[in-house]
Amino acid sequence: MSATKIARRTKKTSLAFASRKTSRATAVVKEGLGRLYINGLPYDVYFPNEFVQMKVLEPLWLAGEEIISSVDINVKVKGGGFMSQADAIRMAIGRALVEYTRSEKLKKLFKEYDRTILKGDPRTKEPKKFGGRGARARFQKSYR
Repeated sequence: MSATKIARRTKKTSLAFASRKTSRATAVVKEGLGRLYINGLPYDVYFPNEFVQMKVLEPLWLAGEEIISSVDINVKVKGGGFMSQADAIRMAIGRALVEYTRSEKLKKLFKEYDRTILKGDPRTKEPKKFGGRGARARFQKSYR
């Protein structure tokens, strides 16, 4: 009976979510050749700005070449501006890599380098209130 069993090889995958301001990102890490796609495009096409590319790639550089060359990362992101999207992507990739490797050493490295790779920044835009132009600004009055 054991000769007729078919060995099913399951690929190891990891999924992580992250948000920054109004941006929401989902990262899927799976075995591969070291590619990074954001919304179906290579990262350098999606973010032509070099500073933003470096911000997105920080968790990968910290993880090391042996991990990066063996995984493919697909990220879906929506909402917000390009910088908050970059922060959400960075956090989603960091969380997904920690879950994929299950390495406490990598988790500690991310925390020491920059805590926001794993934990989010809860600040968001304050909503506008009545009686003014913005969240705090009020219309001026003159009695003369």
